Amino acid sequence: MTVTTTAFVFPGQGSQRVGMGRHLLTDRPDLLRTYYREADDILGIPLSTLCWEGPVSALRDTAITQPAVFLTSLVTLDVLRAEGPEPDAVAGHSLGEYTALVAAGALDWPDALRLVRQRGRLMAAVNERIPGGMAAVLGLDLAVVEALCARVTTELGEVVEVANDNEPRQVVVSGQRTAVERLRAEAEAAGAVRAMNLDVGAPFHSSLMGDIEAEFAAELDRVTLRAPRLPLVSTVTADHVTTADEVAACLRRQLAGRVRWTEAVRTLTRSGVTAFVEVGPGRVLGGLCRRIAREAEVYGTDDERAYARTLARFGTARTEAVA
Repeated sequence: MTVTTTAFVFPGQGSQRVGMGRHLLTDRPDLLRTYYREADDILGIPLSTLCWEGPVSALRDTAITQPAVFLTSLVTLDVLRAEGPEPDAVAGHSLGEYTALVAAGALDWPDALRLVRQRGRLMAAVNERIPGGMAAVLGLDLAVVEALCARVTTELGEVVEVANDNEPRQVVVSGQRTAVERLRAEAEAAGAVRAMNLDVGAPFHSSLMGDIEAEFAAELDRVTLRAPRLPLVSTVTADHVTTADEVAACLRRQLAGRVRWTEAVRTLTRSGVTAFVEVGPGRVLGGLCRRIAREAEVYGTDDERAYARTLARFGTARTEAVA
């Protein structure tokens, strides 16, 4: 009998949608009190209403998007665990690393929620000072995109850098607007299948975020961080994080550091992971995992059908109810 080692992976910004997570309340109305109303009180904003009803424009605001995605992923994690599935390892894409840390017992969820809210505010503020953007480049190898970024930065004197190594042929760049536009043109000339702007609120995961690292570090100093109780792979280092000090260092570096998703997934598969469950809104990570680890099983939780399929495969508490 083959033993399946399962990783829960948690999405980041870009996975949000109006109505996310509402399907989970059908069988668990207690979540409204346990998480949603508590989150509203902690942040002093109607976060639950914004998750379920929008408007879309509000969910595009980085300072709202980040806590909304985090909260939805957190609630999904709670519901999954109540039904039986437990991860053997965890990882999160950018913002999703906070949910992974909560899942691993390294961070309490109210503290994570406050950090995520402040993270979003600080990142959005960078864009007000230095307007920037991001673009996805499809069909070019990482090394080619890195070389193009270096050339454009040298020629223009403006920043454009690799922000996300999402999968072998999908690289996201980040930087000042003119440099990002030039990079798109250079990438298409170099043979990219497509180079498209992303609808995000700031030049995330670039050196332009360096100015906020000290302020965010002060926020980190106010919370209790612990060593993860589960194997946790950080996308900052693409390696396992085992101590509280390593957790703190990764969260500090994450703002301006590259998201090494391809490497992180490969680290998980080398450690024995054969199945990935995307816990939270959206299906982006599932698609990336399929293309990086082609032999692995991939499951999701974004809607009732995906959630039922995941429980049918991994659940133990109510498998007969979803079969």
